[in-house]
Amino acid sequence: MPDARAALGRLTGTTAVVTGASRGIGLAIARQLHETGARVAMIARTTAALRAEAESLGARALPVTCDLANAAAVADAVAAITDAFGGAPDVLVNNAGAFALTAVDAIAPEDFTAALDINLVAPFRLIHAFLPSMKARRAGHIVTIGSVADRAIFPGNASYAPSKYGARALHEVLRLETRGSGVRATLVSPGQVDTPLWDEVDPDNRAGFTPRAQMLRPEAVAEAVLYALTQPAEVNVDELRLSRS
Repeated sequence: MPDARAALGRLTGTTAVVTGASRGIGLAIARQLHETGARVAMIARTTAALRAEAESLGARALPVTCDLANAAAVADAVAAITDAFGGAPDVLVNNAGAFALTAVDAIAPEDFTAALDINLVAPFRLIHAFLPSMKARRAGHIVTIGSVADRAIFPGNASYAPSKYGARALHEVLRLETRGSGVRATLVSPGQVDTPLWDEVDPDNRAGFTPRAQMLRPEAVAEAVLYALTQPAEVNVDELRLSRS
């Protein structure tokens, strides 16, 4: 994959929305898009951290506090972004996710539902809100951040794997339905990435888990997203699967 620095300026004048943008993969993607010229709406629940990160980027970063599990909050965020950008964004990156290690017979039904709300329903809501305008102007790019767990099953993934399988299926339907419309759709599915999602799991001290030092860095995922976004308009990167070399 080419050095992302070669893409500097390619997204100048474009607008992007990145969810889960206050930390980890989402923050790395927001930084990368901002660096390459885009105006970025950063969505996250944590107001203080989100505002601090947006302020560190500068005027082209727009912090949007939103609980993606709340339909009304998502609608308010969509309205705020549409007003700020003067329409739907050029790029939507659905990255925010919930991850917990729980067995099927141990997970509470409400926790299972909550994981689906964040990992699957929220991305659908944002796609549903922005896709009509993208199709009308025959331009736009929707990126789904998947996971190795959208194809591989691991013990304890009672809610995570079903939600990620669903997100992959949603992407595949979207890709078929947007083919030839001018709207592009890409799935980026990395292996384990060293982000705060692992803090409670503590993989360095659990047998059978990949140590954090051997995981991918969030910046690697951000560069993969940038690669897909900066291809010629007639090229769609359907899917990228990332692993540690």
